[in-house]
Amino acid sequence: MTVPRARAAAFAAVLTAAALSLTACGSASSSSATTANGKSAKTAASAADFGGMDALVAAAKKEGNLHVITLPRDWANYGTLMDNFTKKYGIKIEDENPDGSSQDELNAITSRKGQDRAPDVVDVGSAFAISGDQQGLFAPYKVATWDQIPASMKAADSTSYNDYGGYVSIGCNPQRVNPCPKTFADLLNPAYKGQVALNGNPTKANAALSAVWAASLANGGSLDNIQPGIDFFGKLKQVGNFNPVEATSSTVENGETPITIDWSYLNTGYTDKLAPKGITWQVSIPSDGSFAQYYNQAINKDAPHPAAARLWEEYLYSAEGQNGFLGGYATPAEFDAMKSANTLDASLVSKLPPITNPFTTFPTQAQQDAAKAAVTSNWAKAIGG
Repeated sequence: MTVPRARAAAFAAVLTAAALSLTACGSASSSSATTANGKSAKTAASAADFGGMDALVAAAKKEGNLHVITLPRDWANYGTLMDNFTKKYGIKIEDENPDGSSQDELNAITSRKGQDRAPDVVDVGSAFAISGDQQGLFAPYKVATWDQIPASMKAADSTSYNDYGGYVSIGCNPQRVNPCPKTFADLLNPAYKGQVALNGNPTKANAALSAVWAASLANGGSLDNIQPGIDFFGKLKQVGNFNPVEATSSTVENGETPITIDWSYLNTGYTDKLAPKGITWQVSIPSDGSFAQYYNQAINKDAPHPAAARLWEEYLYSAEGQNGFLGGYATPAEFDAMKSANTLDASLVSKLPPITNPFTTFPTQAQQDAAKAAVTSNWAKAIGG
């Protein structure tokens, strides 16, 4: 998954692989954890609803496991967050298909319903959060810090809520590319033949879909019209600059994708990761196509480990969890509230990439649905074989 991930203020809520091959692996051992008054973790809409945090922690520890999906360890500091959660609560985390897409996450919920292998929670782009909610896949749940999440960044029915975000950015290895591009217009330079890659397929991955939207804004498009972005990548393919390899930390390191259009927090994270290996990585937020988004947390309504799922959300939206995202160069959803409460790590805030053209208006649900439909219909035509 991959944003800006740089923002100094709360943004409004917004928004490859083939679908997973999913096979049955036994029915879910779904926890029947209940409180003394018979309250089930599966239906608890808050920690208080389950009897308080102590009761939730005890039930989650009894379950002992948490199933997550498509969380790369180097994405928004998820590796550290998962390790710290396990250290804090003794709950083992199984992270399946870390390089998958938002669509893979929804596919896993529907295909593994009733199985212990189903994901307990998902972290998806906004278009996919909306889709999952429309399909009735998520359980309503309000974390203890619910009031610290801006109203525009959470579903009114509490089925999903923004967790972290950032900007579409251009990352580049100046040891392989000179000069490094800083705008979408620059990417058409013939010198970049076969070098410009996306993080996934925009019909399935939110990072890539957002890159197409940013390219649209850079080429006369709008939140109502993503087609210019599709056309831009078609032109990039025609001039020979588009690289079909889907960018990951490994392709960045081995040089397969010397120019990547990805979330700012991922590209910035590569800078730190690669420096000890003698690899330079430069990051620019294109001034001609400024586009930002948040990702969203949601609990599978049929989670096999419902107490652990809810405890995971409580952890992510605690000051420790939100600063954890900040440690991965992503802007946490509770940024403003934590800044006011002096619980935000100022040293981490100072490391967020600079933004010269802030993005302040976010797509509506209708705009997201239309953009996703347009990309689904026209991407293959533009990119070709």
